[in-house]
Amino acid sequence: MIHNIKARQHYTRNVLIQFLIALAIFIVILYWRFDFFKQVYVDNQISTVGWTINGGIALLFIFGLLRVVLLLLRYRREEAAINRFVRNLSVEEDPLEHVDPNSIVADRYDTLKVLHRKRASINHSALAATLLATEASYNSFPKFVYNTRILTGVFGTIVSLSIALLGASDMIENSSQVGGIGTVIHGMSTALSTTMTAIIAYLFFGYFYLKLTDAQTYLISRVEEVTATHLMPHFQLSSDALLKEYADAVTTAANLVKRFDKAQATYQMAAKHM
Repeated sequence: MIHNIKARQHYTRNVLIQFLIALAIFIVILYWRFDFFKQVYVDNQISTVGWTINGGIALLFIFGLLRVVLLLLRYRREEAAINRFVRNLSVEEDPLEHVDPNSIVADRYDTLKVLHRKRASINHSALAATLLATEASYNSFPKFVYNTRILTGVFGTIVSLSIALLGASDMIENSSQVGGIGTVIHGMSTALSTTMTAIIAYLFFGYFYLKLTDAQTYLISRVEEVTATHLMPHFQLSSDALLKEYADAVTTAANLVKRFDKAQATYQMAAKHM
C-alpha cells in the first residue's frame, strides 16, 4: 500500500526513467545493427531524396520528443510542489513554505484565498475546467507530431514509388540503359527506409506522447483532489457556516449592546453623584 502511494506521488519521475531506459535500448539496437541501418539509409541512396525525407521525419521526431521531455520535466516540478504542499498541510505549517510560487497548486491556493477574502462563491468546476483547458494548450505541438508520424512515412513511400516508376519507365523505353534498374532499386530502398523511419518514430513517440497525456491527467487530478479534500473545506462558505457566522455576529452585537447599556448606566450614576 505504501509502495503504491509513493509510486503515485512520483508518477512523472517514473515516466522519465522509462524514457531514459527506452532511449538506451534504442541506442544499443542502433549500435548492434549498425551495418543494416548503414546499408538501408546510406549505401543504397543514389540521390538526396531519401536523406531529405528521412531527415525531415527525424527532425520532426526530435523536436516533438524534446517538447515532450520538457513538458514531463515541468510536470515533475509541479508534482514535487503538490507533494510538498500536502506535506505542509499535514504538519500544519504554512502551505506555501518551500513551494514554487509559480506552481499550479500555489496559484490555486492564492486564487481560493482571494475569493474567500472577497466573500465570493467558489465554483470548483469552473476552476477545474480552466486548468484543463490551459494545460491542454501545451500539448498542441506534440499532438501535431503524433498525428503526422504515419503521414510522413506514407509521403516518403509515395515519392519513392514515383522514383521507382520513373526508373521502370526508362527501362521500358530503352532496355539497353542500366541506369533505370538503379533508379528502381533506389526508389524501392527509399520507400523502405522512409516507411521504417516513420514506423519506428511513431512507436517511440506515440508511447511517450500517451504517457505525457497520462501525466497531465494525473497532475490535474491531484490538483483537484487537493482542492476538494484540503482547500474547499477551509475556504468554501457553506450555508451552515454562513448561518453560524451570522449567529456569532448577532451574539457579539448583543453583548456589545449590553456592555454599552452598562457603561451608560455607570455614567448616569456618576453624573448623579456629581
